[in-house]
Order: sequence, then structure tokens, then C-alpha cells
Amino acid sequence: MQFSTKALSVEKIRTGCVIVPVLAGRELSASGKLLDTTHGGCLSAALKTGDLEEKAGSTLLVRLDKPNHRALLVSLGDAREVTEKAFREAAAGAFRVAGTLASDDAVSLLGEVNVADRDEHWTLGAQVTVGRAQAYSFERLKSKSADKKRQLARVVMCVPKAHASRSQTVAQRAVAIANGVDLARDLGNLPANVCTPAYLAHAAGELATEFKMRLQVLEEKQMVALRMGAFLSVARGSEQPPKLIVLHYQGAAASKAPVVLVGKGITFDSGGISIKPAAGMDEMKYDMCGAASVLGTIRAIAEMKLKINVVGIIPACENLPSGRASKPGDIVTTMSGQTVEILNTDAEGRLILCDALTYAERFKPSAVIDIATLTGACVIALGHHNSGLFSPQDALASDLLAAGRESADPCWRMPLDEPYQEQLKSPFADMANVGDRAAGSVTAACFLSRYAKAYDWAHLDIAGTAWKSGKDKGSTGRPVPLLASYLISRATRS
Repeated sequence: MQFSTKALSVEKIRTGCVIVPVLAGRELSASGKLLDTTHGGCLSAALKTGDLEEKAGSTLLVRLDKPNHRALLVSLGDAREVTEKAFREAAAGAFRVAGTLASDDAVSLLGEVNVADRDEHWTLGAQVTVGRAQAYSFERLKSKSADKKRQLARVVMCVPKAHASRSQTVAQRAVAIANGVDLARDLGNLPANVCTPAYLAHAAGELATEFKMRLQVLEEKQMVALRMGAFLSVARGSEQPPKLIVLHYQGAAASKAPVVLVGKGITFDSGGISIKPAAGMDEMKYDMCGAASVLGTIRAIAEMKLKINVVGIIPACENLPSGRASKPGDIVTTMSGQTVEILNTDAEGRLILCDALTYAERFKPSAVIDIATLTGACVIALGHHNSGLFSPQDALASDLLAAGRESADPCWRMPLDEPYQEQLKSPFADMANVGDRAAGSVTAACFLSRYAKAYDWAHLDIAGTAWKSGKDKGSTGRPVPLLASYLISRATRS
């Protein structure tokens, strides 16, 4: 679905479908009233029937006096003040219905809605992200589509003439983020027999070629030379060779310190010797969604040509049981020189991330953010709405929280207090890779914090937000919007 902006007079709109917002349950927007007058009052007459429900996202299709022309009335709810939630629900409802019509284009008047505490540029971006989410499907591995779905190909968002130039820039940025989200979703939805560590490296290579970025892929021999004992211990049980993928985006002067994004790339997680229950294990293909979000974010900022330097680091491997796999009780030496007693081989994400975090030091970063489907405990704590945010730096945490609010991809800050570190004590090594059941997401972050002392660091636990189960099963592409928003803000400040 392609989005663009244009300053259009309502009287001259020519489209198969024009999306018209309805406020407070019954009132047409300003442009909607003009459209109503142009077409002999058919919109206001349709509203008087009471067929349009007041719930935000409810729609009513009205035929206009031109062949194949329609107005799609969409409710913003019954409140006088439109909330972000109501606007997104309205946009989702409108694009869902518009996509079922025998029309491949639409004009949206939703941009003239005033949303509480938001400006007109926010409404443009929200339309793009919501519309693209509605249009997304993953069917590339089906031999044939179950049914020939109609598809809305083009949406023009009406904007005031005075804002036309700036609005187009905002829309293009939103499209870039949506493209990044789609990439992350595609990678996450691929099965583990396709999306192997080598496949992730190939995907990074395609990005590097398209956007002229530098790519390094470190192989097992190089990891051995770097003494990445923790990372290699996880990869040992699989026939698939591990990869350390390092993707460099340079949008600013080389002297500018980069932001480093570290994404967990476990392309399948059986739990290793501490094997998981069979039920739901198929969803462990999503254990590389941290890696997918790094690639999606870099794709987005490269398309925007954002003036910032970013390095993406992806430790990628499988976690499988075999005669070579790590065993509970094994002790490994990390790249940092610290030793770890592996009490649970299903706590493998922190083992690959700790070596990647040590590797990140060489880039002298301004900040490092790791992204990982790390703990089921985070799902228990926060559910599926907020990603877990851990950081010892208040300023970095504040910026990420603000980016989450701006992008509707929220996170919630969790504690990293020193007493939690006590749970990681081991009588045989510098630390254990797990504590007891209490505060499992916190102790996992505490483990990572021991490898991130050389720079400002934040950890995003996306175990509850990276994918959905049930009838809507699939990758969400989160937290690409959050990360992109954070990097836009950082680039603007610098």
C-alpha cells in the first residue's frame, strides 16, 4: 500500500473511495461537510438513519452520484475529544473496509481530525502505520493463496496547502518505518528451516547492497579467536554454523560516535538440554525477533537517510540439544574474561548477548541498546502491551520511554537495583546464568549489565510484544517504531 500527501479541494476529489471522519458520533468533519454539499446532502442523510455505530472504527459505506465512487464514513467515537486510541481504531476500521472494495485507490480526510495532545503530522504518520499494518500478510510459503484478496494499492492523504511540503516528509518517514516493520515481520514469520543464521546474514547483505552500507559477518573461527566462549557454547548443539553479523550505517561524520543496536538472533530455541515442552515450541522461531528488529530499524533509517551513525550487531545461532550441546553445570568463559556457570541451557539469550555487548565496546558507542525476546518472566510482569526497559542511565531510559509513547510502541521501565545481582551468585564461577524464579526478567537484565559497564546501555525485553499467538499468530515488528523514533529524535538533537 502506497501512501502520499496532496493538497486537494474536496470538490475535485476523484477516487473510488473517500474516507470521511465522523466526530462525536454524528458530526461530519469540515471537509466532510463540503463533500456532503457537493453531493446533494447524501452523507448527512446517511448519518440520520443511525446506521453508523458510535464506536470508534465503525464504518458506513455511502454511494455518491458518480459511478463507482463511494464515501466511507468512519466514526471517531462519541467523545468530543478524540484520543490516540480512538484515532487508530478509526483508521484501522477505515482501511480494513476500504481494502475489501473493488477500488485500488482511496483519499483520506482523516488528517483533519484534531487528536488530543497531537499535531497534524502525528495523524499522518498514524494513518500510514495503521494502514500498512492492516495491509500486511505473510503468504510467501503457501503454494497458492486461499482466496484472491482485494488490495488497496494507493492512499492519498489530504493536507492543507501550507503544510504540503512538510507533510510529504512526515509521510515518507512513516513509510520508511512501515517498511522496516514489514521486514522485521517477514523475518520473524519465516520458519526456522528457512531463516537460519546464514539466512539472517544474507538478509543483512541485501540491505547493505541496497543502501550501500558496510557489512561484516564473523564466522566461528573468528569467534574462537575472539574467545566468545558464551556465544559458542549456545551454538555448539546445532549443525547450523553461528554468525556474528555487524552492519554499519553511516549517516553522519565518521567522527560521530555510533548508537549500537544488539539484537538476539536465536533462529530456533528448543531450550537445548533444558528442553522446552512441545506445546507451543513452534513459536520459538520468533526467538530471533530482536535481530529482525535491528535489521528493520536500520532499513528504516537508511531509507530516511537519517544523519546518525548506527552499528547493528546480531549474534545468530540455534539452540538445540545434541551430543555436543552445553549441559547444565558447564562453565564457560566469556569474551570479557568473566566465567559463567550454565545452570539452565534455556537461558541462552543472555549468553550470546553478553559476548556481543563486549564486542560492541570496540565501536566506542554513544549508547548501546540490546533487544531480545529474553524472558517469559517479562510476559508475566507486563503482558503483551509494554516491552520491558532496563537501564542504569536515567536520560537514556527517559528518551526510550518518550520514543515509545510517540510511536505507540510503548515500553515500561523495570528495576536494576544492586540487590538483585545477589541472585546470580555461583560457588564455582563468577556468576550463574540464572537466579531463582523471583524477578526473572530483572536478574536476566542484571546479568547483561555486567557486560555493559563501558558505555550507556539499555535492554529491551520484547518477549511479550514481538509476536502474537492464537488466531492472529505472527510477528508484530516491534520495537522497530520505538527504535526508529528514538534514533530520529537523537539525530535531530545532534
